[in-house]
Amino acid sequence: MAILKFLSFLAQTVTAGLAAAFLYILLVQPDLLRSGGTVVEVRETLPQEKPQHTVSGTGTDPLESGPVSYADAVQLAAPAVVNVHTAKVITRRVHPLLDDPIFQQFFGNRFKQSRKAIQTSLGSGVIISAQGYVLTNNHVIDGADEIRVLLADGRSSRATVVGTDVDTDLAVLHIEAGDLPSVVIGDSGELRVGDVSLAIGNPFGVGQTVTFGIISATGRDKLGITAYEEFIQTDAAINPGNSGGALINARGELIGINSAIYSRTGGSQGIGFAIPIDLAKGVMTQIIEQGHVVRGWLGIEAQDLTPQLAETFGAGNVSGVLIAGVLSDGPADKSGLLPGDIVTSINDTAVQSATAAMKTISDQKPGSSIRLGGLREGHAFSLMATVSERPGSTRNGTARQ
Repeated sequence: MAILKFLSFLAQTVTAGLAAAFLYILLVQPDLLRSGGTVVEVRETLPQEKPQHTVSGTGTDPLESGPVSYADAVQLAAPAVVNVHTAKVITRRVHPLLDDPIFQQFFGNRFKQSRKAIQTSLGSGVIISAQGYVLTNNHVIDGADEIRVLLADGRSSRATVVGTDVDTDLAVLHIEAGDLPSVVIGDSGELRVGDVSLAIGNPFGVGQTVTFGIISATGRDKLGITAYEEFIQTDAAINPGNSGGALINARGELIGINSAIYSRTGGSQGIGFAIPIDLAKGVMTQIIEQGHVVRGWLGIEAQDLTPQLAETFGAGNVSGVLIAGVLSDGPADKSGLLPGDIVTSINDTAVQSATAAMKTISDQKPGSSIRLGGLREGHAFSLMATVSERPGSTRNGTARQ
């Protein structure tokens, strides 16, 4: 009897629970009845799938589309990168005490002796053609009595200097050897900040080394390194011994000649400079064809026209360069250009900076005429000047033409 009462109580309890649940669903969540159960609700609360990113229909994630190795690029360019060993004879005094005035007062010059020593240095270079032309920095071979080039395959050859250009710190060497590798020349004009760059050279004489980075900037000037500057800046490590070596892109093409570093300690600090190959090609071609570089020259000293200078000279809001000096009896002097003039155009093309003006003038052939337009004491002027050949070289940051 007790069992029957318990079962009756249990049945009533379950029935009441089901009825309560039905009422709750009906009144509180009626969507469950319309959607056909709880499956829909569970599906809607599942996390969304990550969208698939594709690039040009390749079906690959762009974060994974870059190469995992630059070995192919290095393999293409490295055989053409060489070590440049130089030696020169220098004269040294036996001891600096011999130059002391008190010592000389007692002993005169009887102990003045000197001895010759050989000073060696090390740099890098790039074989540009199978005919044996090697491009390097002028400062690598400057003053050398003997130059030897060590190839990546272990061969060594004596090198002769074809010509040098102090104004861009470039030099062209020539070696006699067969079956020479040569580098593939790229286009430095297409470089963008963020492009991959690889520096190949012989830092500290440890042997051929490759360092990796990106293009940090292009067209760097006003560094005071050379007279003509439009450097590629890279954070690929460049150290002593890398000078004259190759800066290549991710395809193994030569885009620059490593030239200088910014450093307070003598080591790499992530700021290296390379001469763009587009500039180096023009210099190299002239050196090979005529032994030196011919540049146009006017005999002026120019500086950028700042807003403060423009206001001082009554130029208003104009772009151009201020003529800070004119060489007496030079081409500009003969044309009537005066210190204090503001040149705003050359051959009817606007001038934006002293560096741009210097490059435009240097690109002119000696003997050609150019038109200079500008302002003198607030009044417009125009004159013709005959370009001469640049007579010397400078190595400071002032623009001289």
